[in-house]
Amino acid sequence: MTKAVIFDMDGVLIDTEKWLVSYWCQAAAEAGFDMKREHALAIRSLAGKYAALYLQKTFGPGFSYWTIRERRKQLMQEHISKYGIEKKQGVDELLDYLRARNIKTAVATATDMPRAKDYLTRIGIFDKFDRIICANMVENGKPEPDIYLYACQQIGEDKGDCVAVEDSPNGVRSAASAGLRVVMVPDLTEPDAKTAELITARAQSLYDIILWMEDGII
Repeated sequence: MTKAVIFDMDGVLIDTEKWLVSYWCQAAAEAGFDMKREHALAIRSLAGKYAALYLQKTFGPGFSYWTIRERRKQLMQEHISKYGIEKKQGVDELLDYLRARNIKTAVATATDMPRAKDYLTRIGIFDKFDRIICANMVENGKPEPDIYLYACQQIGEDKGDCVAVEDSPNGVRSAASAGLRVVMVPDLTEPDAKTAELITARAQSLYDIILWMEDGII
């Protein structure tokens, strides 16, 4: 029985991953590095300490991850200030469905709390979650299981009774290794073979989760 649903934020609740990828590449280019889309895709949901190692291994020790990341954050904030944030299809309907059935909800995101609160407030859903869990609240962020284990603890539900909703391989690995059932809603990429082995289901959109819950599939 599903007692809680825990969501990733970027790419699942809000349509920001495409801009994060673009601005990672721009920020890196400004610093003199030829960062490609595939590099930015590889660090989706990845904790900073792991992303830094990956990018320094790829581009050399001169890749100033934290400095470039701050520039990416600045570019992203400028974009959001100008254009706002677009929510993903089915967000309101799914959250309202879950609340009506007393199914708990949480967010497990690599984004820090101030920005997570800002983004979710902008689209009117911040108050629809029982908990907001950020990577800096645990020792190891995604793809390690810590954030999902902590989220389950915070909402008071067993991991076996929780479903994670993710859009990236790193997020799927985190939730699956924590012992949750995982629904993947692909955003920028489809699941590769390894990721496909870890998920319970692949959804076209968040609307599918409502249908599957009605049918008792998850």
